Amino acid sequence: MMTNLFSVFDPTTNLFNLSLNWLSTFLGMLIIPYMFWLLPNRFTFLWINVLTTLHKEFKTLLGTSSFQGSTFIFINLFSMILFNNFLGLFPYIFTSTSHLTMTLTLALPLWLSFMIYGWINHTKHMFAHLVPQGTPPVLMPFMVCIETISNIIRPGTLAVRLAANMIAGHLLLTLLGNTGPSCTMSIFSLLIIGQLLLLTLESAVAIIQSYVFAILSTLYSSEVN
Repeated sequence: MMTNLFSVFDPTTNLFNLSLNWLSTFLGMLIIPYMFWLLPNRFTFLWINVLTTLHKEFKTLLGTSSFQGSTFIFINLFSMILFNNFLGLFPYIFTSTSHLTMTLTLALPLWLSFMIYGWINHTKHMFAHLVPQGTPPVLMPFMVCIETISNIIRPGTLAVRLAANMIAGHLLLTLLGNTGPSCTMSIFSLLIIGQLLLLTLESAVAIIQSYVFAILSTLYSSEVN
């Protein structure tokens, strides 16, 4: 029962005998980006340079007619896929980008939004894309069918490319790792070296596949403008 109208403001909430009411004072600090709290280091400069380079490249691909800030969605896409790919290289961590559930969730809405925007706002331009320049009149119906099919399967190829590359490397690492207990010491040392080389290759694949996914998404976006 409330004995005093202002008793609700008393700092009485506690957990493990610690007063938690005053923690609300520091909640605002969680909103401030960590770069305001840490001194600039090599990792920060490296990541800023990577993002700046990607921004310039995506801006070039999208052209001058693109909306301001349209490159940020592709930079965020690259960053998210890159972090997920690298997390999957650690033992006992689920690789979400190796499943079509994840990759199709990224590719399909992007492609669908590009198509809806392009066909509503640039209908003639989208029809012109179905027939490549210089196509003979006899081949035009076939080219329209081929271009339509290639356009429809784009989200599938994006999703399968990323998932298949992630699965292939991890599967090879797992198969080689399972043969370790039955190997001799000399073969086991060669197996360790091979695993390290494969892990290095997988690190490169993690970067390349996230870059390819973002670049192809940018190219598909540039075609509707």
